[in-house]
Amino acid sequence: MKDATNIFGEPAMKHCMLCPRNCGIDRTQTTGFCGCSAIIRAARAALHHWEEPCISGIRGSGTVFFSGCTLRCCFCQNYPISQGNTGKELTSRQLADIFLRLQQEGAHNINLVTATQYLPLILPALDLIRHRLYIPVVYNCSGYERKEVVKSLKDYVDIWLPDLKYYDTALSKRYSKAADYFSVASQAVLQMVTQTGAPVFHKEENLLLMDRGVIIRHLVLPGQKDDSIRLLHWIAEYLPKGRYFISLLSQYTPFYRSSQYPELNRRITTYEYQKVVESALGLGLDQGFMQQKSSAKEEYTPPFDLTGL
Repeated sequence: MKDATNIFGEPAMKHCMLCPRNCGIDRTQTTGFCGCSAIIRAARAALHHWEEPCISGIRGSGTVFFSGCTLRCCFCQNYPISQGNTGKELTSRQLADIFLRLQQEGAHNINLVTATQYLPLILPALDLIRHRLYIPVVYNCSGYERKEVVKSLKDYVDIWLPDLKYYDTALSKRYSKAADYFSVASQAVLQMVTQTGAPVFHKEENLLLMDRGVIIRHLVLPGQKDDSIRLLHWIAEYLPKGRYFISLLSQYTPFYRSSQYPELNRRITTYEYQKVVESALGLGLDQGFMQQKSSAKEEYTPPFDLTGL
């Protein structure tokens, strides 16, 4: 295990270049686009049952929801923590103890949700307990990641769970304030797949659980099935077959500022979702997961009430 104390440069938080925005902010003095200072903030750490079956398993995924985000998705279901101020400050030692507690509670993995802005503090936490942590580490992210950061996490992350949200730059700029989303995220996801290798599973209680691999999530948005299909064509053409799983999500629910965008202020139709699924299957993207339309429920968002912190 490499020493991760300063894997991103000295000092990482005083000239922050962790995300693709490369804002260079001194986070010991102020906050950058992500809204985060130089101290870890998290809003929940508990067993979570709403990930893909091979991640949540029977007992749940040991999920830590970190505060802040490098995107500004107008429909974010986690907006109280991604764009609000919800969260509790933690030290690396406290975070390490939380990881061990989740493992003791039966978690199938440690699931880091939106962790990039805190990596210089999270990796030392993992270093502290690596010799005692025997479950996989999941990196659950927006896909909007620097390729160099993905490479640096090779020895820490076992399972990548990135979104791949948009193909069209106009959509990513309008809905997430990131015109360069696809150019950045496509390269990051390709790096995840390349360095992680083919998915590895083990069987437990008649269920396959992932030990290593990449699951690419895509949330189908109302009125944007054609963009989803273009994205699937890119995946089929440029990512090596058999090295990743696809998870097509139908759970879009108008959250947060969706009402300010009339085209997003509704749930997707069965027709829209089925056309995307049919396209995936037609492209040979048949390894993965799809959701029932009934998955579009607000109950899939956990309470960010500092549970487990």
